[in-house]
Amino acid sequence: MSKKLKIAVIGGGSSYTPELIDGIIQRAIELPVHEIQLVDIKEGEDKLNIIYSLTKRMIKKAGLDIEVYKTLNRRKAIANSDFVVTQIRVGGLKARALDEKIPIRYDVIGQETTGPGGFAKALRTMPVMLEICKEIEELAPNAWLINFTNPVSIITEMVLKHTNVKTIGLCNVPVGMVNNIAEILECDKANLKIDFIGLNHMVYGKRIYLEGIDITTKVIDKLMEGKSPNMRNIPDLNWDPELIKSLKVIPCPYHKYFYMKDKILEETKQGLTEQGTRAEQVMKIEEELFQLYSQKEVEEKPKKLEERGGAYYSEAAISLISAIYNDKSEIHTVNIGNNGAISSMPGNVVVEVNAVVGKNGAKPITVGELPTEIKGLVQMVKAYELLTVEAGVNQCYSSGLMALVSNPLVPSVDVAKQILDDIILENNRYITLD
Repeated sequence: MSKKLKIAVIGGGSSYTPELIDGIIQRAIELPVHEIQLVDIKEGEDKLNIIYSLTKRMIKKAGLDIEVYKTLNRRKAIANSDFVVTQIRVGGLKARALDEKIPIRYDVIGQETTGPGGFAKALRTMPVMLEICKEIEELAPNAWLINFTNPVSIITEMVLKHTNVKTIGLCNVPVGMVNNIAEILECDKANLKIDFIGLNHMVYGKRIYLEGIDITTKVIDKLMEGKSPNMRNIPDLNWDPELIKSLKVIPCPYHKYFYMKDKILEETKQGLTEQGTRAEQVMKIEEELFQLYSQKEVEEKPKKLEERGGAYYSEAAISLISAIYNDKSEIHTVNIGNNGAISSMPGNVVVEVNAVVGKNGAKPITVGELPTEIKGLVQMVKAYELLTVEAGVNQCYSSGLMALVSNPLVPSVDVAKQILDDIILENNRYITLD
């Protein structure tokens, strides 16, 4: 008889949760989930109630015997869980709006996960994640933590370095890249394989194979022709053909923030004037989503959720959980300790690469050297991430300053200091650096 699984979802009131539930439903035969605990904080209780009711309807329509609970008691949710999924946003979308607005004051891109915006989000998030990890160590020491909380690379780095929790960081960008390139090539995504190399939101496709044949050059040619995989939350700008030709690898959509800084900054400023921050746009999308979720006739994941940026979430998260539970030895793209996968990166830092996933977790697949064309940028961003972890765990102002100075999106120490001081001042409820 299969073990009945308990899954705790920290941030259960998130608009993304229906994606997760849909994934559990789709894999019900291979994943015997018996209990789902949706947990949130008091400020998110109204949304939690709506998600709970929708989840119950989805489970009932699917005809599954799964007990669903909602709670504000995180310890109760975590206790004896087999998997803990984290999808939290400390400070909510209002804090994210600040993350986007503060850097713009100094002509620096403000974005949720990259640059100073991602830095601020990481500093707000790390203390809470440390508390969650302490509770997992105490109440569910054998559980796997599947972390979707951004910035994924920094948060996963902190968990692996400063806790004893078994964790894997996960993002939907690699899945999206596979799907988008399959669409460009008009081929079955099941026959497409990408050797990923880099960091979260800084991952590249080093080589691309279709039915075992290397087609990297063909994909590069397609991108040079203007075929550009993108995401809803990133300005849809075409890649410079000469850049793509010179890189010799496939960038992810988030690389536009680094390779097209001036254009992205201009688009961001214009967007602020015309539509508000992305956070403010998401607030409107979420308002519509939760109105939709509240309707009793809605019994499945709405297609509108794709506007939120949650596409492929269930595909990434639940397939990973199934690979661990069923010991599939299946390849997934994950955020884990390098352990020699990228030879030009330290062995103990978190990278985003393909890994073989089974009951003992994820074992990274060796992908070799970072090509010279991307090595400097990737290593610089990793230095920024390590300094951010140090700043957050030790509440250290000096490390925070050096983190921003090291970030490629920040032009000078003077600007870094102004942004850092503003972040601390306007996040004083969450961030203290000495």
